[in-house]
Amino acid sequence: MKARTQFRAGQGFELNEEFAGKRLLGAATKAANKKLTPAQCKALDREETVALTAQIAECQSMLYAQHKKKVLLVLQGMDTSGKDGTVKAIFSNINPMGIRAVAFKGPTDIELAHDYLWRVHQHVPVKGEIAIFNRSHYEDVLVTRVQDMIDKAECQRRYAQIRDFERMLSETGTVILKVFLHISKDEQRGRLQERLDDPDRQWKFDPNDIAQRKKWDGYQRAYETAIRETDADHAPWYVVPSNSKTQRNLVVASLLLETLQGMKLEYPAPDPKLSSFKVE
Repeated sequence: MKARTQFRAGQGFELNEEFAGKRLLGAATKAANKKLTPAQCKALDREETVALTAQIAECQSMLYAQHKKKVLLVLQGMDTSGKDGTVKAIFSNINPMGIRAVAFKGPTDIELAHDYLWRVHQHVPVKGEIAIFNRSHYEDVLVTRVQDMIDKAECQRRYAQIRDFERMLSETGTVILKVFLHISKDEQRGRLQERLDDPDRQWKFDPNDIAQRKKWDGYQRAYETAIRETDADHAPWYVVPSNSKTQRNLVVASLLLETLQGMKLEYPAPDPKLSSFKVE
C-alpha cells in the first residue's frame, strides 16, 4: 500500500492516541525482521530514510531545473511533535537551492493589522521550489479557537477561506501536502521533561508549552475538526504516528517522495542549437 493511501486522513478522520505509537512502515513491519531488536529495526529505518532523501534530492533537482511547478509541505503538530526534527532529517542533505523552510511564530503587529492569510501568502513556494511550513495558516483555526479568540461561526468561515486559498494555490501550480505529526500526551510529557533535564536543550523549553498542554483535549478536538474540514484531493492531510522519531521521518519522507514522483518531473530537454557549440 502506498504511504499516501495508508496515512491519508479523509473526511471521516478521528484522532486516536493509540495511533501515535503505531509502526506502520519500515523494518518492524516486515516478517523477515521478526528476530531483530527494536534498536536494529530503528537503524534500518534510518538507513531507508537516508535512501529516500537521496531520491527526494534528485526530484528536487529536477523540480528546480524545470522551474514550472511548486511544492508546499505543511507540518503541524502539538508542541514537541518533531516539526524541526522532521525538517532536519529530510532536508539537511539536500541542496538548499530550491528549498525554503518557514517557521510561523505568533503574529507581529503589522501581521495582525492584515487579514490572517496575508503573512502566509507571502511565503508560498515560487516556481521550482519546495516550501516547508513549520506551523502555518492552520494556527488561525487552532490556537485562536482553543483560546476562544474566535467563535464557532468565525472558525467555520475560516475553514471555507482556507479551502478557497488552497484551491487557488493548487489551480496556479502548487502541489500541496499537509502533515499532522501525531504524538500522545504521555510522549509529550516525556519530551518536555527531557528538555528540562538536559542543560544543552533547556533553551528549547517554553513555559507556555505547559499552559498549552493543559488544553490538550481542546487542541485534539480542534485538530480533528480542522483536518476533516480542509482535507481535499488537491490539498490532502496525512496523519503520521510520531511517538517514534525514526518512524515519523520515514513516513514523511515516503509521503514527500511519492508526491514528487507523482508529478512526473524531468530535466528540461537539451537545446539542439547547443549540441554542436564549442567553447573557445
